[in-house]
Amino acid sequence: MVRAVEQEQETYRSKLFNFRGMFEITGRHTKSLSVDGASGLDGESQASKSSGDNADQNGNGHGAPRSKVNKEDIALKELREKLLQEMEQMKERFAKLLLGEDMSGGGKGVSSALALSNAFTNLAASIFGEQRRLEPMPAERKAKWRKEIDWLLSVTDYIVEMVPSQQKNKDGTNMEIMTTRQRTDLHMNIPALRKLDTMLIDCLDNFKDQNEFYYVKKDADDGDKKSKNDDKWWLPTVKVPPEGLSDGARKFLQYQKDCVNQVLKAAMAINAQVLSEMEIPESYIESLPKNGRASLGDSIYRSITDEFFDPDQFLMGMDLSSEHKILDLKNRMEASIVIWKRKMIQKDSKSSWGSAVSLEKRELFEERAETILLLLKHRFPGIPQSALDISKIQFNGDVGQAVLESYSRILESLAFTVLSRIEDVLYADQQTQAPSQTARKSVSRSPAPKPALTPKEDTEKSGSETPGSMTLLDFMGWEADQGDSEQKKDHNHSNVQVSDEFMKELDARNQKLPNIATKKVSYLENLGAVRSPTSRH
Repeated sequence: MVRAVEQEQETYRSKLFNFRGMFEITGRHTKSLSVDGASGLDGESQASKSSGDNADQNGNGHGAPRSKVNKEDIALKELREKLLQEMEQMKERFAKLLLGEDMSGGGKGVSSALALSNAFTNLAASIFGEQRRLEPMPAERKAKWRKEIDWLLSVTDYIVEMVPSQQKNKDGTNMEIMTTRQRTDLHMNIPALRKLDTMLIDCLDNFKDQNEFYYVKKDADDGDKKSKNDDKWWLPTVKVPPEGLSDGARKFLQYQKDCVNQVLKAAMAINAQVLSEMEIPESYIESLPKNGRASLGDSIYRSITDEFFDPDQFLMGMDLSSEHKILDLKNRMEASIVIWKRKMIQKDSKSSWGSAVSLEKRELFEERAETILLLLKHRFPGIPQSALDISKIQFNGDVGQAVLESYSRILESLAFTVLSRIEDVLYADQQTQAPSQTARKSVSRSPAPKPALTPKEDTEKSGSETPGSMTLLDFMGWEADQGDSEQKKDHNHSNVQVSDEFMKELDARNQKLPNIATKKVSYLENLGAVRSPTSRH
């Protein structure tokens, strides 16, 4: 009996052991399946890697496609991350534009047109602010410039106008409908500005393989300190071989200078045209004096209203020794032009007795003042924006005009910078020439004998008369008129002996271009409190 009970317990224990063992095996199997399912890709990749290694050892090479797929996946992942990063950057940039540069959202931002204009200016300052040498732009900066310029210019795709068009129906009849098209001024000028942009970048790329000249840092110890231009102390010094540049290098530099000069004139013309089309703000009109005499001053007013007026003689009699004085004269001329135009309009509306003579005189005075403005732009293309231009940009509400003005302005600034760098190299090349050769190039401008100019004086004089400074007048076709006036003036004054002191003073006044070479980039400094205009009520 006892033995039977013991056998039954043994049988029960064996069944229980088998039952527990079955569950343990099932659990292990389930756990292994879950682990294998979770790391299936890793197992496959390890298996493929091991099989690939075995295949490589056997000489079959079946592991290459798997590694190629992995590299493509990594490249696609990096590209996707880059696109997402650029998208976030673009969202932030356009959010800043929509909020008028006031990211707090408090309503203290500027207008959309001014925010877009400031965006162009800041972008150009960050990209071209360090362009101090004649060398290609780094690939990263070039890619950033093109990408962000496309972002800012994309706004103009939605500035459209309605134009008539023909639509052909299914029955063959034509019907006139109205369709949208980009505004005419944008449609004409945006492609032209893009072309000028490409020409300037290509011009810098053309200096990639040049080995005729090099640059020395400003803090480098160099024995020849006299050859450095003190007016551009912040720039690296250009160095050329002792025998000077080769003929091919000189021709190449002159060709690049001519191309950049054409870009400069075209950008100046577009910028001047857009500014002339902008409406004059009321705040600027309210700040003007009552008449042109009060704006110009008695001496300038008498010179302009004189019966015999010569703009060249007028500018020679003015003190243009500093940038501040040049800008002050420009502001006075523009203010007087606005005053005379408004008075002519008021006279037409009133049609008072005897107004015809007054209108003719005012038109004559206005033409003389505009001529002086053109000559100032021609001789000093690097001077900052005038008070009228800044006021127009600040209170402009047309987004399309803001894009055209700012884009043409930064291209004008870049072209002027590149032109100045080319002239620096040509100046350094002329410094290496023999004094006798340089002296033979100087032309005597008076019958009285005078000592030969030094190489530095001659190159500075020739540099001030290069096509780089002849920008807007050449573009507008003033060369013939100016040549005729100079011939007439030489014929009338052929018997006058001009002293050496007067000629030296004249050359000193004409050689003011290097002093104003870098004011275009710092345009935001001239705007003052533009970011939150006080005229908003």
